[in-house]
Amino acid sequence: MPDGRLHAPSAQRNAQAILTVLKQHTPSKGRVLELASGTGQHAVTFADALPDLDWQPTEVDAARLASIRLWAAEAALPNLRDPIRLDATAPGWGADHAGQDLILLVNLLHLIPEPAVRTLITEAAAALAPGGRLMLYGPFLRNGEATSEGDRAFHTSLQAQDPAIGYKDDFDMADWIHAAGLELIDLIDMPSNNLVFVARKAGGAA
Repeated sequence: MPDGRLHAPSAQRNAQAILTVLKQHTPSKGRVLELASGTGQHAVTFADALPDLDWQPTEVDAARLASIRLWAAEAALPNLRDPIRLDATAPGWGADHAGQDLILLVNLLHLIPEPAVRTLITEAAAALAPGGRLMLYGPFLRNGEATSEGDRAFHTSLQAQDPAIGYKDDFDMADWIHAAGLELIDLIDMPSNNLVFVARKAGGAA
């Protein structure tokens, strides 16, 4: 954009559908850690719609961090924090960001290898407060199969670039979530063949 903000059409398209799920599963107030916040469009949309949540965007990419700051500066929301650099695929970050009531991740897991996905889920589990929830949105295989020709082609193109990446299977995701000590409490079909996994850490309020 002319002012330096990055703009992702997909983030604009899926924001309201994700917000609907957030409203179903988000506590009335508390701390939210958004992993891999991308352009910043989601952070602004969700923080604006959920004003009692303390929203912390994160990114590992410098250009995206700058974009998040620009989106946040325009919105001037009191509950939207300055973005911080965080590699959600690196081990150890969970202990440094403990006490989160919600952790949200949108559209990353198909772009990283399986070991990185498992690390991310394990660290997110460590960062959640008792009773906290983890929400993972994106495209996934269903029992090893793509749900459309477009998904099959995209998954194939990703694996052509790097055989270690591509769509993860929904059954594997459930196993990895449970292995991290979380309970899978909801699996929601979303527009454009996406899914949201909602997991909960034991303890706290139900």
